[in-house]
Amino acid sequence: MHNYKELEIWKEGVDLAKIIYQMTIEFPKDEIYGLTSQIKRCAISIPSNIAEGSGRYTTKDFNYFLAIATGSSYELETQLILVREFEFLSTEKISPVLKKMDILQKKIY
Repeated sequence: MHNYKELEIWKEGVDLAKIIYQMTIEFPKDEIYGLTSQIKRCAISIPSNIAEGSGRYTTKDFNYFLAIATGSSYELETQLILVREFEFLSTEKISPVLKKMDILQKKIY
């Protein structure tokens, strides 16, 4: 078992989730039950799965939950690209978050 609170990837996942929640404030209000909700769920899923996996007893189980966290990060990345395409936020606001996600994905892997 790992202490998830000491894992760098968990800390970075929590930071990413906070950034995402702050970003979604600027989204159109008619997206609250659509893309906004989906993006928030993905952002929360990343550190949550890292934490859940860290509580498992085998490395195989831990790796399984890391794979789920990675999948959620790619889903979130796709949604942020859509946010940029739909012009909900500018490229200048999205690009640093996408870079942060890329680094986190590599660390999880």
